[in-house]
Amino acid sequence: MNKLIAILAMGICFSNVYAKGPKKDKTEEEGFVFTTVKENPITSIKDQNQSSTCWSFSTLGFFESELLRLGKGEFDLSEMFVVHHTMEDRAVNYVRYHGDASFSPGGSFEDIVYCYENYGMVPQEAMPGIMYGDSLPNHNELDAVASGYVDAIAKGKLKKLSPVWKNGVCAIYDTYLGKCPEQFTYKGKTYTPRTFADEVLGLNMDDYVSLTSYTHHPFYKQFSIEVQDNWRNALSYNLPIDELMAVMENAINNGYTFAWGADVSEQGFTRNGVAVCPDVEKGAELTGSDMAHWLGLSPADKRKELTAKPLPEITVTQEMRQEAFDNWETTDDHGMVIYGIAKDQNGKEYFMVKNSWGTEGKYKGIWYASKTFVAYKTMNILVHKKAIPADIAKKLGL
Repeated sequence: MNKLIAILAMGICFSNVYAKGPKKDKTEEEGFVFTTVKENPITSIKDQNQSSTCWSFSTLGFFESELLRLGKGEFDLSEMFVVHHTMEDRAVNYVRYHGDASFSPGGSFEDIVYCYENYGMVPQEAMPGIMYGDSLPNHNELDAVASGYVDAIAKGKLKKLSPVWKNGVCAIYDTYLGKCPEQFTYKGKTYTPRTFADEVLGLNMDDYVSLTSYTHHPFYKQFSIEVQDNWRNALSYNLPIDELMAVMENAINNGYTFAWGADVSEQGFTRNGVAVCPDVEKGAELTGSDMAHWLGLSPADKRKELTAKPLPEITVTQEMRQEAFDNWETTDDHGMVIYGIAKDQNGKEYFMVKNSWGTEGKYKGIWYASKTFVAYKTMNILVHKKAIPADIAKKLGL
């Protein structure tokens, strides 16, 4: 009986060996394997959900990291306080131009800088910004209502505006986001938005600059990036792309984070935490597919194959960046926070990116953007002036 049991056991073991087949290489199973090189502190991942408010989430996320860097503690600042004030200002601007301007829920890093300087700031607990019963932002109805209202004013062919039309805009945002508090209690002390910003946070907005890289304006000068969401006409310093990349790397290596505005519509920006610029023209060769198979793939399937594992990427030039901007291939799609550097299993480096799409996905809300992707698709960054290498800062007069 014992011999029979032993023989059966041996048979089961052998059958398991053959059933498993050859063992796959670890990198083949896992695709990308990242190792952190340098990581600076960030606050928790947020979720903008169904709202076009990445500009608020990313800039406040950056300022929250700045507060950590400066030893001021961990803060959760109210994104919707900024949204409320910004959209009121934007409505006024839109009406002033009789509707020949941009009124959309998007925005720029400058909107948060302006809000901080002119209206102050509040913690999340003082203004959660959700008055409609959901647990996460959902601005589909809000955006439709606000747009309809300001269009009725701006494009209504009225001979004269009443003195109360602005009250209607404010009431819409009050209804959906809540009123911006005039006073609130934080850790047992009463503040206004102004005193909270000045006495508790203590950030100096003059310390932060926007940097970009395009050739239709002179390098080492400032210009207003020509995108609709830059409706405040904020200025950015213009650098050659290699120097802009040098600023980013210097910032991370010296303990700074920065807000990152980029185009995420590229097929190399996946929904699972990787952003790369693979050489699409060599797709069949790079993925080991025959050409007939490759040509028959849908765009989604091509994206899947090209972003399944590390592959050679395109070589980015200043001319490519400019062409992509001029022909609308690069647009100001999304704002995020870059806070670290990692490398893949082949030693290639990536920037570590804090997104605002929640903690779903392989990396729990973190993206790994190759330096090639960042060089090609960066619109602008907002960074502390001291994070800029001295030789570059001198060229900018900073």
